[in-house]
Amino acid sequence: MKGLILALVFALVEAQKQDLEPVFHMGKTYLYSYESIIMHGLPERSLAMAGLRLASKVEISRVSHSEHLLQIRSPKLEEHNGFWPTDSFTPSSRLSETIAACLSQPFKFEYTEGRVGSIFAPEDCPVLCTNLARGVLNMLQITIKKTQNVYELQEAGIEGICQTRYVIQDDSKNKRATVSKSKDLTDCQDRAERSLGMAYVRPCPTCALKARNIKGTVTFTYKIKYDDSGASLTSAMSDQVYQISPFNEPNGAAVVEARQELSLVGTKRPPLSEPTSPLQKQGSLRYHFSGELLQMPIPLIRIKNPDLQLTETLRQLVQDNERGATKEASAKFLQMVQLFRVATLDQIESLWLQFVNELPYRPWFLSAICAAGATDTFRFLKQKIHDKKLNIWEAAVTLPLAFHFVTPNKQTLEIASSFLTCPQIQKVLMHRIIVYLGYGSMVNKYCAQALLCPNELLQPLHDLATEAISKSDAKDMSLALKAMGNAGEPASIKRILKFLPTFSSAAASLPNRIHADAVLALRKIARKDPAKVRELTLQVFMDSTLAPNVRMVACVVLFETKPALPTVTALASSLLTEPSLQVASFAYSHMKALAAGRIPQLYKLSAACNIAIKFLGPRLDRLSYRYSKVIQISDYSSQYQAGAIWRVYLMNSPSTMFPSDIITKVRGYYANTAMDIIEVAFREQGLTKLMRKQNIPFAEYDTYKTLKELGKSLLGWKELPPEDPLVSAYIKVLGQEIAFVDVDKDTIQQMMMSLTGSSDWQPVVKKVVEEVQRGISGRWTLPVLVGEMRHIVPTVAGLPLELGLCAAAVAQAAADVDVKVSPPVSDNFKTSQLWETKTDIHADIRPKAYFHMIAMMGINTQYFQSGFEYHAEFSANTTMKFDARINMKEKNLKIETLPCHQEVEVAAVRSEVYAISRNMEEIDSEKKSQIFPKGEIPSISDQQSTEGSSKPGSWKQSSLPNVISKGYQQGSEEARHNSARRRLYARRFCKKFESLGCSTCLSFKSQNSAFLRNTYLHKLFGEFEAKIILKPVHTDADIDKIQLEVQAGSKAASKIIEVSSSGSKEEGEAAPNEDIQAKLKKILGIEEVLTAANKTRRRTKRINREYKTEDTGLWAEPSIAHLSSSSSSSAASSADGREPGDHHRKDETRQSGKKRGSKSSSRSSSGSSASSEACSSSSSQENHTGDRHCSGDREYSNQQANPPVYQLLFKPVDEQDTGREILNISISSSSASDEDFSRAMSQPEFLGDRKPPILAAVLRAIHRNKQPTGLQFVLYTDTQPKRWRMQMFGSSITGPSRWKLCADASVINYRKVSGSLKWGKDCQDYQIATQIATGQFAAYPAMQMKLEWLKVPSIIRITARWIYSFLPGAAYLLGFSQRQQLGPSHQATLVMALTSPRTCDVVFKLPELTIYDTAISLPLPVPSHLGTPNSTLPSSGWKVFSQATLSLIESLKGHCTVFQNKITTFNGVGFNYLMPANCYHVLVQDCSPELKFLVMVKRLEESADFTAVNVRLASHEIDMYVSNGVIQLKINGVQAPKDLPYTSNSAASMLISSEKKGLTLKAPDYGIDKLYYDGHRLEIQVAFWMAGKTCGVCGKYDAEIEREYQTPAGYLAKDAVSFGHSWIISEDPCTGACKLQHQLVKSEKPLSFEKTAAKCFSVEPVLRCVKGCSATQTVPVSVGFHCVPADSSLSLDGQPRLDQKSEDAVGSVSAHIACSCRRQACPA
Repeated sequence: MKGLILALVFALVEAQKQDLEPVFHMGKTYLYSYESIIMHGLPERSLAMAGLRLASKVEISRVSHSEHLLQIRSPKLEEHNGFWPTDSFTPSSRLSETIAACLSQPFKFEYTEGRVGSIFAPEDCPVLCTNLARGVLNMLQITIKKTQNVYELQEAGIEGICQTRYVIQDDSKNKRATVSKSKDLTDCQDRAERSLGMAYVRPCPTCALKARNIKGTVTFTYKIKYDDSGASLTSAMSDQVYQISPFNEPNGAAVVEARQELSLVGTKRPPLSEPTSPLQKQGSLRYHFSGELLQMPIPLIRIKNPDLQLTETLRQLVQDNERGATKEASAKFLQMVQLFRVATLDQIESLWLQFVNELPYRPWFLSAICAAGATDTFRFLKQKIHDKKLNIWEAAVTLPLAFHFVTPNKQTLEIASSFLTCPQIQKVLMHRIIVYLGYGSMVNKYCAQALLCPNELLQPLHDLATEAISKSDAKDMSLALKAMGNAGEPASIKRILKFLPTFSSAAASLPNRIHADAVLALRKIARKDPAKVRELTLQVFMDSTLAPNVRMVACVVLFETKPALPTVTALASSLLTEPSLQVASFAYSHMKALAAGRIPQLYKLSAACNIAIKFLGPRLDRLSYRYSKVIQISDYSSQYQAGAIWRVYLMNSPSTMFPSDIITKVRGYYANTAMDIIEVAFREQGLTKLMRKQNIPFAEYDTYKTLKELGKSLLGWKELPPEDPLVSAYIKVLGQEIAFVDVDKDTIQQMMMSLTGSSDWQPVVKKVVEEVQRGISGRWTLPVLVGEMRHIVPTVAGLPLELGLCAAAVAQAAADVDVKVSPPVSDNFKTSQLWETKTDIHADIRPKAYFHMIAMMGINTQYFQSGFEYHAEFSANTTMKFDARINMKEKNLKIETLPCHQEVEVAAVRSEVYAISRNMEEIDSEKKSQIFPKGEIPSISDQQSTEGSSKPGSWKQSSLPNVISKGYQQGSEEARHNSARRRLYARRFCKKFESLGCSTCLSFKSQNSAFLRNTYLHKLFGEFEAKIILKPVHTDADIDKIQLEVQAGSKAASKIIEVSSSGSKEEGEAAPNEDIQAKLKKILGIEEVLTAANKTRRRTKRINREYKTEDTGLWAEPSIAHLSSSSSSSAASSADGREPGDHHRKDETRQSGKKRGSKSSSRSSSGSSASSEACSSSSSQENHTGDRHCSGDREYSNQQANPPVYQLLFKPVDEQDTGREILNISISSSSASDEDFSRAMSQPEFLGDRKPPILAAVLRAIHRNKQPTGLQFVLYTDTQPKRWRMQMFGSSITGPSRWKLCADASVINYRKVSGSLKWGKDCQDYQIATQIATGQFAAYPAMQMKLEWLKVPSIIRITARWIYSFLPGAAYLLGFSQRQQLGPSHQATLVMALTSPRTCDVVFKLPELTIYDTAISLPLPVPSHLGTPNSTLPSSGWKVFSQATLSLIESLKGHCTVFQNKITTFNGVGFNYLMPANCYHVLVQDCSPELKFLVMVKRLEESADFTAVNVRLASHEIDMYVSNGVIQLKINGVQAPKDLPYTSNSAASMLISSEKKGLTLKAPDYGIDKLYYDGHRLEIQVAFWMAGKTCGVCGKYDAEIEREYQTPAGYLAKDAVSFGHSWIISEDPCTGACKLQHQLVKSEKPLSFEKTAAKCFSVEPVLRCVKGCSATQTVPVSVGFHCVPADSSLSLDGQPRLDQKSEDAVGSVSAHIACSCRRQACPA
């Protein structure tokens, strides 16, 4: 038994694991060799790399139980830059000495049981050296669990606290152990990282980790030897890898690898001595950020003396800029920004005093000050504005930049709050707005970093809001709300709610725009407290008493909180009973747009909306664009985890026909982040008021007083509140509102008064002309730091790894413009005098723009840099130097400029990537390597270069990118190196204009690593250059100047003859009897054109008879013979109804999720019968592709009674007389009428034979010793009663060149528009024709647009093919259906058929593709009668098009009709209503505060078919009625004379005239466009600016058809009869003919209320006969009742305000509509 126990004890002891935590014994110094390497590059080792290696000796001694000393000796830093392994590490001795100096003192650290505690460093030790020590100590961090060999835990390290996995392998026999640990650096709780410049980038906390574009891991391997005295660390190795994928590509990632190795060399007895200088605690192992933040991601700067360096840099910068070295200037500008960040306030002040009076230096200085964003620079700017050292425009530019770039901290926020009270800021409204909005943005950025946002930061904004409410200052209210919205803090919610009537009754009197601003202020707060904002906005949305635009804005904010499914469905269910269709339409379209989204961050919201819209059905989907909508275009690439959304919120107001509020925004998504890029909003209110005649004294007219009195008789009627004209807009950048403007009528008048001292436009024009005469001279420069974004993480070596981006832009302009006007402007100037002036302009304008971006990946500290640097730049440089003379009286314009004298780079884009190594000790000897080995990049000048001539068509097809020029490679100057595996792409093509002495060249050069992996990152790694160059062309005679002269009017012909005579001696000696037309015809070479056209026509006819049909490929270039026959055959096939297709292939695709509502597939019988003949031919013809015509379509048509829309035929309107067409292309058409048209076109005719030209233009180059060269153009027009025609000809002004251009366009009646363009030798080389015709498509009016081409240049074919490749995808995204089928190879046809005033069908046929869709919603109603023929009244083309435009405008106006018992309101709601006889109804009246008009109607008692109308306008009372079968007209009670028309003499015009069988009244200034009355029928049409401002039986004209039955009191009537009765005007029963009046009544039937007997009284008035009369005719109406207990004392006599009681029940009562009266007691 004892033996067994002893064996168990020994086994237990044996199983006890040895302590493996490294132990450093006291009295010893452990000597280690240490080496760390960091390398940057792509996974492919054949490209350049950059790296660092630090080797040193490390000594560790234990001085107490937990305290240890670390001494790093003999550090040796080496740099690698080049290609591995051919290029080796290069020692940097001077930098090694600098690092050795800061590591000379030992570090103290706490170390217990394998874990590193606090670290202590010398007081003057730089943070960089402390972090290097952390890198060494990080290797000592080890956590051992004695009971487990494999385990996971959260372990602290230099990267933070990260998830760590351990694996222990214990070799107990040899007393050695191997410990391995690995960390996932994306799974850290307290991660050491720093992001700068990304305050407006919002991370997605719920997104998957795989969406991150920076992924990292690190592994450690420890070798431990142990014995009875403890464990010792013999070696430690670490390997860290960061994979950086800027475009989120799996294979497109750069790699940063850091390795460490710590090996035990030995021990020595004397321990390290304690440091002599005091040590300070520097925290734990976690990496500390400090000095590396100073160095921007730009080339290294060694800062010694900031003020001297700033002075020198600023001088060099301006010098570089003046000599045109913009790239160097932008680099110096970025250096200035970094220097300003370390400069003191005194240094900045001294520099300012040095350059304050030198204008070229001020913009660079101020922009750098703003971009620095330091406390001292911000304070300096505040002082200068306070001291009035900056003018108003300098302050306006610098303030938003300063507030954007400043680093928010307590000091800068104090300075920013002092801006708010600065008197100079308060004086200028623009500055005040910028400062308050900027302060709100600063608070937002500060509170995003702080754990708690102090309330005192928001106090200035809250005080502004409180003060604005107390003063009722709407502008300050808006400013305070927008500033609080920028701050985005939940603490502001209580202040914001004071501006919303839903939560504060006092806010009901505030303007609607303030309510909307208050809701929008909650948007950014929703990011911090979405639940609270969701609750508030849902209440606002449900509050139907608010204006529709306020509720729609609440809907926008609600969905930005990303509500869950219950909230979304609750909102959707509320739309079923929503009284406002504007709100319902907006919310529905918003949900529908969200449901179709593909953004992963919105997946849950999209799914919820997709479910919710199924509750609503198609009713809201069919609403027109008269109602509010949300338009969204979005796309997302799951492969690259990037996408964008563009939304447009269109919010219509009941008082406008067009959107009153428009908000558009663009939001970008990248990896797991989102950012609002830009948002622009426009809001208008009462703007239509400015569109009509002003200053009409409506309030002084009798009608105004009459309507005021009438309002008292209509129970509860109130006029609409006043609506002052207002236009407001705001702009948000990166989610922050930076500016807004409110322009009202008073502001416009103040601007006018400040400019001229008068509100008349005449002085304004005069002042503008005077200012122009003074000329413009100056230079402007605006440098801007576009952005600075940096993300820094530590490496295991203790060095920071940075991804940084910095960009600067410079905009410059120099202008010298001298203007002379003769005769000069006189004191009694009139605008008409401008048409008699001569103006000479001498201009020299030189705009320039430059953009430079630097991106860096690698180690970036103030001591050294190592990694990759990406430079991208864009430059644009133009010079506009010209002399111009404008003679308005002679209708002549002449512009002269100089030709190209030297090569100029107009625009260029360049980018390159380098591997860089820099250190501050050798600042001038940076190491930079190109990505590829040298010798593999030939320059463009080495390539074979061929430039085009000035002849037509000389643009070489080889000069286009390879992706679109397949098959056209001959003559290319493309150069590739096959030895480099197609790394290099170089191409250049030019176009010479010898006659102008200029040549334009476009060159490309690219070399990247995409041949290794085809990713965007590999495409960036390399070089790229694209530039446009203008250079002179050497000709026989030098060109002095280039001249463009345009002559209009009667002198156009003489100008061409004059130019020709000056250039040709023969022309000058022409016979005197030769007329101008003959001369012009000879000069232009028209005879040659006509002869060539006739030959082509005869040859085409002959070839068409000889050749059979042959189809060719898409946009091929066959001979004319094949083209004509193919086109004719295809047209014949189409005319028979045959469509090519393949019945073996189901090639129809459709985007099912994006269709707009239900599609109407019904077609008329004529369409069906036309289609039934399709494919009737038994034999199908095969083309060279093997596809068979018709069989697929025949099979499809057999399956359906109604053929698909793409099989229907367009039938043009039959034309009786097309006339003769001129110089058109004889292209076969697809219908009989087109063939007639082609025959009419085939006989060319020159308009110049009978018409002079109306316009002539000459572009010529003036040579020194040679005749001028160039081009001349003439324009002819011919306007006839049935057609309008235009011709243009162009030709060379000298020489035997037969190149010409001929253009022709004509309008035939109103049914067809045709045009052609031909150019080349005698206008015969290239031809394009187009035609627009009206007709029928099935049974619907339609329009067809056709484009046909015979032969076009190769560049047009290639470009068209490239565009064609995108069409299927674009059609799919837009929800169109498509069908692959062959058609005519040189023809494209678009047919649009109007299936209803609001919908249309579209069929777009291309040679190989048909795109179609049905029932597409139109934004505006289109009258369907536009295309109907009218043989009796032929009109010119221009008249028809103007009539079409007017008809479209007319359709927007409100129309109300009364015919017998049928009434149709302005909103299109029709109902039957029998008017009580002799009682006037308010048909329509102006309910705005102006009370401009009143129209009343009544049914005459003699006949139920006749009505009488009474109109009140101004001081006029017009009566129209029927007496003895004749229409009578009375004005102010006096019978009007029969000699109509009648016109009023008041300030606003009124016209009464006869029309058809009745009378017409027109008073457009009052809002009545037309009123027609013929006794039986009454039609009234009001102007569209009266929308929402009318009331009466015709409705409010606000498109709210759900609220059409609105009574004068504002409530909705239960039925049409109650609605009509409510608008009856009660009269005096003694003097008036109407014996009816409105009364509240008691229920005639007993009602049960709450299960008890009750008596009920109506809350809505009912028509009853007046006292003394009895009803002879009644009608039942439904009204609401207020019920009380049966024993209640409530009665009709005691409660005159029953209409204000609650509605408890609905019942039916009898309303009187006819009365019989006995003799009434009336006063004598």
